[in-house]
Amino acid sequence: MMRTLHRVYVALVYIFLIAPIAVVVLASLTTTNFVTFPPRGLTLAWYAAIFAHPEFVNSLLLSLVVGAGTALVAGTFGTLAAVAIAREQVIGAGLWLALLSSPLVIPSVVLGIALLQWFTIIALPAGVVPLVIGHTVLALPYVVRLVCAGLAGIDPALERAAAGLGATPFQRLRRVTLPLIAPSVIAGALFAFITSFDDLTVALFVVSTNVMTLPVRIYNYMQFNYDPLITSVSTVMIVLSIVLVVVVERVIGVGRLFGKAAAE
Repeated sequence: MMRTLHRVYVALVYIFLIAPIAVVVLASLTTTNFVTFPPRGLTLAWYAAIFAHPEFVNSLLLSLVVGAGTALVAGTFGTLAAVAIAREQVIGAGLWLALLSSPLVIPSVVLGIALLQWFTIIALPAGVVPLVIGHTVLALPYVVRLVCAGLAGIDPALERAAAGLGATPFQRLRRVTLPLIAPSVIAGALFAFITSFDDLTVALFVVSTNVMTLPVRIYNYMQFNYDPLITSVSTVMIVLSIVLVVVVERVIGVGRLFGKAAAE
């Protein structure tokens, strides 16, 4: 009886999570000029219409570039920070971990306002750089925790053995530690990309009329229009995000890594 109730509960949770996505995807196939569900007829015309709006294509390319930059920067600095924290090579490792994890508990609006004020003070114009900086702040907690989880599964004796054989700290990191935690580093970088690609709140504060990521472009478009073009663009974002998550899970096993991170 309890097993049946558990299965029903899990099924209801999945339905609750998947239903909004399914509505958006199906609404993108409607033949009407307005968003409706269930769709009236089926067509892919609204996907073809994306290419008739170069601003959406440009914003998509910008989001991909910013996401790649965020994955590179957050992956690099997050990995180095995680190694220093996990191996207690810095004073107050627990405090540093809490500080790097703080974006998870600080509202995104507060982070966006803080970044806007800081960029204004240093006179940094809107562009790829401030977007990468802002999204790196958001993504660092995921990278640090995933890499820390990967380091928790490595026997420190391997690194000590390398040190005993004369390897320098950099050689130990490059030849021993990084190869062993490569799956965690890749997973962290991909999650940083997804965090950047889907972000709206922080990006709203650091974009301009000429530099606008895809989520911000969708948000601004919806202020004045509500046609199925929005649902087709949103479906493209959903598909890209799901594909990345599935690839990471299949190749690396994100569930296992997050389980280790949560256990720490």
